[in-house]
Amino acid sequence: MQYFVVMIDYGRRGREAVVDPEITRREVISRVASGEYRNISFIHEIAENAVEDVTEAILTEAALPQVPPEEVDLQAIRLDHARDQRKPEKT
Repeated sequence: MQYFVVMIDYGRRGREAVVDPEITRREVISRVASGEYRNISFIHEIAENAVEDVTEAILTEAALPQVPPEEVDLQAIRLDHARDQRKPEKT
């Protein structure tokens, strides 16, 4: 059996360990990326009789890619929006 333990630190209010044997690694990464899991103290992967600290690996995988500002074409976005506004509504 394999599962993940996510320890969330609430500061003065205490800590909470989220343990759900049905959550996969992909789901943990998804929850970290979406912000559902914040203020993470650690993430442990427990498989059979072994415990592994996977905090850094999961936080790295969950990091959102940084898009440099020069790669964003604001004029194209504005023209696309204007074109969408001119489309007739389907009834």
